[in-house]
Amino acid sequence: MQQGLVASGQLAQVVVPTERVAEIRSGKKRISERKFFPGYLLIEMELSDESWHLVRTTPGVTGFIGAGRRPIPLSDEEVAEILRQTEARKEKPTPRVLFQKGEGVRVIEGPFTNFSGVIDEVNVARGKLKVLVSIFGRQTPVEREFWQVERL
Repeated sequence: MQQGLVASGQLAQVVVPTERVAEIRSGKKRISERKFFPGYLLIEMELSDESWHLVRTTPGVTGFIGAGRRPIPLSDEEVAEILRQTEARKEKPTPRVLFQKGEGVRVIEGPFTNFSGVIDEVNVARGKLKVLVSIFGRQTPVEREFWQVERL
């Protein structure tokens, strides 16, 4: 039954939206992938009783988006935006840990290793933080990448 649906063009594509994530493990920067809509996948299909039944009875599928018994299709614009986000997030890894202004951190890499400070500014787009560290008794701003610091 499944092969017939694929061959007939009723099931065209299945996409699991993922993103690349940067994190530090054992002192080394690692890039991994994670789902950015956990629990969801996108299926491009011709909706028929047969195709709907196949997807609905697939192990792990618990439901569909939409009210009522039948799924409601996403608009072309919604699908294009999700796919655009998937591609953008694969090109530039996002940090696994997000920081907030005023949060205490310790620098774990670079010339200020083991200095503690407070986050003064967060630039998510660039993946950088401005951390105020105490050098000779004065607060000095130091720019670090997300992966170069850890929470206290």
